[in-house]
Amino acid sequence: MLEMERTYRGNNDIAEFIIDNRENFQQKLLSEAVNVASKINEILQRGNIDLLKNAERLALYVVERREEELIDFAKQEGVAWAEHSLTLSFKLEWVQAIRRTLWHFLYEYDKLNDANSTRESFYRQEKEVNDHVDEFLNNFFISYSDYKDEMLKSQRNLVEHLSVPIIPISSSVAVLPLIGMIDSYRIQTIEEKVLMEISSIKIQTLIMDLSGIADMEIDVIVHFKKILSGIKMMGCEAVLTGLRAELVRKMIQAGVTIETQAETKGTLQQTLREYLVLKPEQ
Repeated sequence: MLEMERTYRGNNDIAEFIIDNRENFQQKLLSEAVNVASKINEILQRGNIDLLKNAERLALYVVERREEELIDFAKQEGVAWAEHSLTLSFKLEWVQAIRRTLWHFLYEYDKLNDANSTRESFYRQEKEVNDHVDEFLNNFFISYSDYKDEMLKSQRNLVEHLSVPIIPISSSVAVLPLIGMIDSYRIQTIEEKVLMEISSIKIQTLIMDLSGIADMEIDVIVHFKKILSGIKMMGCEAVLTGLRAELVRKMIQAGVTIETQAETKGTLQQTLREYLVLKPEQ
């Protein structure tokens, strides 16, 4: 479909030229980004992001060489798009459409102002404009990625802490059932949660049930032994239950012993009965 001829109001300043011809700018932009154009209202409702307004803002930052504001704006946009999980392909298409629209306006501006640009000045302008648009994109994607990484890290921390459920069964005794795979990341969470809880709720005996642990790597076993030492240093008795034969065999082969750090018992059920009977609350 042929694009309709538009008329432009002249202005000696390129920024004011864009503002004075805002409607033309928006129409040209929408024609350059067909896929995004149909999503403008959806993005506005979902993330309170006004694509047309922000496009003009970016164009003005570029032509006025407002680099610091452009970078700050890119970072804000990155966070906004990550926060609302908006599609990155739309953003990329939109920014490239802004680039093409901006060059179209620079061309129209030069025509109206009878600019006789030299080859040198043209290539200098080409480099400046494209470098600034690329700078926006780079900072946008870095900000988007950093926000997503932080969000994933926060969610993982929450999940890991929920997977270390310390359950008080009396005023001085608590149980920690551990299940699943324990890697080097999770063992650090266990260390933090265990030592904090011993301090905050004054646990004197912590029963750690390992029957749900399939395996541990040697470095994790060594770290676990250090946690047991830390529990003892805090005046708390560690009791291990449900040790699997495979895990015990790996500890023996690695020369890791825990007899001085913790007491070991058979099953959690037997241990709970013992502690509830032999160590009633006073």
